[in-house]
Amino acid sequence: MNEKTNDITVCRVALIDDHEIVARGFADLFSSIPEIEVVATVASVDELVDSQTAAAGLDLVILDLRLSDGSTVTSNVGRLRDTGAGVLAFTGGDDAQLMREAARAGVLGVVRKSEPTAVLLEAITRAAAGEAVASTEWAAALDGDPDLADAGLSPREREVLSLYAAGAKAPLVAERTGLSELTVIDYIRRVRTKYERVGRPASTKVDLYKRALEDGILPIPGRS
Repeated sequence: MNEKTNDITVCRVALIDDHEIVARGFADLFSSIPEIEVVATVASVDELVDSQTAAAGLDLVILDLRLSDGSTVTSNVGRLRDTGAGVLAFTGGDDAQLMREAARAGVLGVVRKSEPTAVLLEAITRAAAGEAVASTEWAAALDGDPDLADAGLSPREREVLSLYAAGAKAPLVAERTGLSELTVIDYIRRVRTKYERVGRPASTKVDLYKRALEDGILPIPGRS
């Protein structure tokens, strides 16, 4: 869990990557950054989950999508989320199918291994706080997902979702749309139900944000 040290919020992070050079470089990169505590760098999900000391109280696990132990992205993400930690996909960005599997399994976002330190730090900090981390690579993978079922939202539902998923609370959404707050809440309930019916659950606000990105209801940050 996030801890405060001298008024600095410290994110407890673990990296799963079976390339030793990457793991060492990651640990060295963040060793001088007070906001990030690298609790463990391991080669597999098994290794992290089996170590109760390493897995306890993690805010975020950064997961290489292409591990050589025969494990699947869906299984890995599911097991990590069961520990209570968020999961951020860490990838070379060359396999859209793996990114689609990660998105469907519930990762908070995808970040390239080649990103500058500042971009990686921002992505980790946001993901550790439970926020979705959008990227053009993630959006491109989802745009081409043949299994992304249409939830069939009405224009009014899309309007309410665009405001709510972007961060507005129900009273502000009501003010901007001219609806009552109770009606806004009912719209959000309907939106969640529709996504659930097509196998794209959206039980949290982060999930709604991700669904809105996937369906083009909200723009991908940084995309012109």
